Amino acid sequence: MNRQLKTLLYMCYVVAILGIAAFALQPRKVDGMAKISMLNIGQGDSFLITAPNGKQLLIDGGRDATVLTELAKAMPIGDHSIDVMIATHPDADHIGGLPLVLERYSVGLFLTSHVQTDTETFKTLFQTLEKKKVPSYYARRGMTLTLDGSPTLPETFSVLFPDRDTTNWETNSASVVGRLQVGQGNKKQTALFTGDSPSSVEHFLAVRDPEDIDVDILKLGHHGSKTASSAEYLKATSPTLALISAGVGNRYGHPAPEVLDRLTAAHIPWVSTQDHGQVTLLTDGIKWIEKDER
Repeated sequence: MNRQLKTLLYMCYVVAILGIAAFALQPRKVDGMAKISMLNIGQGDSFLITAPNGKQLLIDGGRDATVLTELAKAMPIGDHSIDVMIATHPDADHIGGLPLVLERYSVGLFLTSHVQTDTETFKTLFQTLEKKKVPSYYARRGMTLTLDGSPTLPETFSVLFPDRDTTNWETNSASVVGRLQVGQGNKKQTALFTGDSPSSVEHFLAVRDPEDIDVDILKLGHHGSKTASSAEYLKATSPTLALISAGVGNRYGHPAPEVLDRLTAAHIPWVSTQDHGQVTLLTDGIKWIEKDER
């Protein structure tokens, strides 16, 4: 790792050592609903989470400039800031569009996995982060982002994985996995974001964190690849809806027929960007509602 990248991400170790894992963000506006937007960026991932107070978390950015068009649809007119950006892992179909987002929007905080690559896409991302002076940290289990601190409908995003240094790992296995929670007590809705995590990581989470991964909404790992979304994991997460981000006619055959069969067997409905384009889900903490954007 070069010196600039080391400097950029050095403070993550301070966070880990001191146990400081909560980032409180200042509210922008209040509309009473939380929102998940699955952006239609083709073969890749990009999700925009909007808290009831208007704070925004972008998870991944697809491969190219398509993310800018999709963000314009999902964000209020004139909004040129994103509070937190997470790159789950350094594959091009997850980070390729992020340098363009950084050039267009003011980003308050950047999180990513330890794993690195020597691709130009990866180098461009970190050069842009440095140029824009965006505070950057490694994501690690125990870190929690407080997106909305409202006592009526709080919203947090908690990192479940990685829980260790993943510097030399295979990139998909090092994906950041995080749990979104809107509300509390009996008025609570949850969603799990998995990057491209394979079934081995799913098994680890199912054994270690059965309560944390039992959620209402599940973003299927690796675009619905047969290497993820095992029957064990679907049973452990028991979602009421699965989200699939995959490009129309992609050469990988995502989502895999085997995965769709597993969803059907587990009685889990799903929506995909292939069939619906950009997908928007809203919640007041009681239930998720799919908003028809067509």
